[in-house]
Amino acid sequence: MDHGTVNPSMKLEDQGITGLGYIYYNRSEQELHDAAVAAGEGVTGKGGTFLVSTGKHTGRSPKDKFVVKTDNVADTIWWENNPPMDPAHFDVLYADMLEHMKGGTYNVQDLFGGADPAHRLDVRVVTELTWHGLFIRHMLRRPEASELKTFAPDFTVINCPTFKADPAKHGCRSETVIAMNFEKKLILIGGTEYAGENKKSVFTLLNYLLPEKGIMPMHCSANHAPGNPVDTAVFFGLSGTGKTTLSADPTRVLIGDDEHGWSDRGTFNFEGGCYAKTIGLDPEAEPEIYATCSMPHTVIENMVFDPDTFELDFEDDSLTANMRCAYPLNYISNASENALGGHPKNIIMLTCDAFGVLPPIARLTPAQAMYHFLSGFTSKVAGTERGVTEPEPTFSTCFGAPFMPRRPEVYGNLLRSKIASHGATCWLVNTGWTGGAYGTGSRMPIKATRALLSAALDGTLIESTFRKDVHFGFEVPVSVDGVDDGLLNPRDTWADKAGYDAQAEKLVMMFSDNFEKYVPFIDDDVKAAAIG
Repeated sequence: MDHGTVNPSMKLEDQGITGLGYIYYNRSEQELHDAAVAAGEGVTGKGGTFLVSTGKHTGRSPKDKFVVKTDNVADTIWWENNPPMDPAHFDVLYADMLEHMKGGTYNVQDLFGGADPAHRLDVRVVTELTWHGLFIRHMLRRPEASELKTFAPDFTVINCPTFKADPAKHGCRSETVIAMNFEKKLILIGGTEYAGENKKSVFTLLNYLLPEKGIMPMHCSANHAPGNPVDTAVFFGLSGTGKTTLSADPTRVLIGDDEHGWSDRGTFNFEGGCYAKTIGLDPEAEPEIYATCSMPHTVIENMVFDPDTFELDFEDDSLTANMRCAYPLNYISNASENALGGHPKNIIMLTCDAFGVLPPIARLTPAQAMYHFLSGFTSKVAGTERGVTEPEPTFSTCFGAPFMPRRPEVYGNLLRSKIASHGATCWLVNTGWTGGAYGTGSRMPIKATRALLSAALDGTLIESTFRKDVHFGFEVPVSVDGVDDGLLNPRDTWADKAGYDAQAEKLVMMFSDNFEKYVPFIDDDVKAAAIG
């Protein structure tokens, strides 16, 4: 039996998905929330939020993600980064998952990936857990009711957490599996309740499809000056580097917090919501994000709360350091109504340096920007991926390697050509440690980071006096109003100067060793910008 608004000629049965019990199409937020509580999936918190635990999977499972190696993608996938799955194994996996689903209750959400109608993707998400429907309804973009009656999905995501994969039978690694089949336009997710797999699967999909149209897909947040979309800034960075926090600047218009495209028309958000980390969330430093944690239907994942008062504990990471909230973009008062911006005027690459040796901000030449984009140096923050319990220095190319199905140079060359065409100014911003490495130093003061970004975005920073960093070659401002001069020279923040020098040299060698694999694919000016 099925319920809800749907294209009458594009129900699940028309896609060959038959034998299910109740199917609910395009329920509203309230309906999804109420049904999820009734099913015992979570509880209603203060302000009408939805509180839920995702079980043993409290982060993504990148090692369980596969791309089906069909003829149409065999020559375009970056296989070193995307483990292949044999088409025959996928067919068995799909058949077994559909058999497992028979008789069950499922929710279908028909949504758009992309705010620009010229480039959006129509995505159908089928979820076993009702609250996953609420989550993805927040995260992607919601069609009008009239559009649902003619909606025909370009791709379909099926998420069934109670299905356990069999590595021997399905050609995967464990009971958890995320399998992407570009030929059959299907994404299968099984064995994990972590909702982030839904949104990142769609992001991976767009990262593959859009470059063929000359569109740069970006793991970034974005905002623009009030009343002036031409003054757009994008913030590249992995989870935990500050993408969401720093883009939610009350003096600017928020385009989005995580995933965007850069087309010939400008910048556009892929999503319709935000997925913010809540650990240590400060009502003074991040008031708007904090406020969403008591708004109707915000999904609160893996946060400890008082069972009597439902008060959230923003410091208790006993479930995971990757506690999060998911909410629609319009919950942020200064959010863009259309989630569109101009061509980026400023490009900020966020890094979380656990070594504590990078400056809080540095200006990059276009060649240096491509170098740092391909390098993607940062630290994996605790909890974001399974098994990560403290910051781990890593190189994640394009500031999002887990979501990049094509070779890094494809994205690097797209970014470089767009910077050249539109004259963006590029900055590297360290939101990691200062005064010492992780365990000794302290996190970069967010007030200093905000002051430096404000100066970069309003154009005053570019007028500053800069010094060339002896280790990394980029330019660092000597003095900025509102920022301690000592903070701008990381060596000055260390009590142990020899320790700083040793850590800096260690990081230089890591940059050099990591970049060797890109040297055959890049131009001479980028080679000249290489560190080490």
